Amino acid sequence: MTSTDSPADGLTALRALLALAVVFVMLATTGWTTLHRPDDEPSARAAALALWATATIDGRRLPAADAPAAGIGRFFGSLTGPQRNLLADRYPLVVGNLGGAPVSLRYRANRRAIGQARAEEQRQSGNFRLSPADRDAAARRAHRYRSLLDPERRILAFDPAGGGRIAEVFGDLDRAERVSVIVPGVDTDLLTFERTQRRYTAPVGMSEALYDAERATAPTVRTAVIAWADYTSPVGVGMDAATGRLASEGAVRLAALTAALPGRSTVALFCHSYGSVVCGVAAHRLPARVTDIAVAGSPGMRAGSAADLETSAQVWAMRDQGDWIADVPYMELGGVGHGADPVSPSFGARRLASTGAQGHTGYFTPGTTSLDNFARIGVGAYGSVVCAAGENACWSGISGTDGA
Repeated sequence: MTSTDSPADGLTALRALLALAVVFVMLATTGWTTLHRPDDEPSARAAALALWATATIDGRRLPAADAPAAGIGRFFGSLTGPQRNLLADRYPLVVGNLGGAPVSLRYRANRRAIGQARAEEQRQSGNFRLSPADRDAAARRAHRYRSLLDPERRILAFDPAGGGRIAEVFGDLDRAERVSVIVPGVDTDLLTFERTQRRYTAPVGMSEALYDAERATAPTVRTAVIAWADYTSPVGVGMDAATGRLASEGAVRLAALTAALPGRSTVALFCHSYGSVVCGVAAHRLPARVTDIAVAGSPGMRAGSAADLETSAQVWAMRDQGDWIADVPYMELGGVGHGADPVSPSFGARRLASTGAQGHTGYFTPGTTSLDNFARIGVGAYGSVVCAAGENACWSGISGTDGA
């Protein structure tokens, strides 16, 4: 350091070197191929979309699958019940993912699509032209689909291509006053969507725990929780996890989801790990109904501050003392890294306590302060949240909050 260099300059340079070292390790262990994972299998959804694009019902053309949710809603509202069911049964991978289509119709379509996917995986599991590893993978997917076909489950989105994408609803989405959306991080796909062991580290367990906690916190508030794994998440801690490419793609899907939810419910996002990157990238395009964005174990939100997110939503952040994510370089250099630390006081988020979370994956474990805080935000009980140490009133300034 020269006589004109400041300690801050030296710290910035050191952090840049650390970031480059992280990049080197990622490249050495994962290779550039992680940027574009090939998928040689044909997409059943792509085939269904091609058929949908040229189809009619009683002489009427079907709307574009990417049409605005309001237009989709008007189209299905103009159909009879049998007509709607016919489309769901004939094009389940399209209707099951259509924002604006009736929620109950999407559940029906996805049940049919999952049943078809399960039958295919069962066939593949007995195909001895495949390797033993491929047959085993097919059997595991068939087992997962069997679980998803439980009559009590409400599947809002489903696409079996690649690792798969899925979203599930807990509660009555049509009647909900407040909707919570859980956005998970790396290594989330159809097989990891739910777990028997370490249940609360997977989207289904996280959502069940939050739904139960919200009902316990405010029994009279009609709530629904969405386990949202409807984006392609990074596999492992490689280059995809260190860059924003997949987050940018996921952000488009997340914004579309929040805009297409039925009714006039408010929406709170609970974003874990890389999921907080998705939420950060999506923040500026979210509709006004999104009132809260809460991040836990965040590697950054690809922003320098909460103000840089350009959102009207309240931004909350927490990190457990034992969470290894605190050791990542909080910066962005040449597209690598996700920016400032959301729990840093200078970031400007409302900082929450996370007592009991125990590490990077324990934030949704029942009995923890972290889950209780999420539930209070989800139902709008802001005045009862527990702030991080040193924060006297992280809820102050929120309309209608008196701290009680």
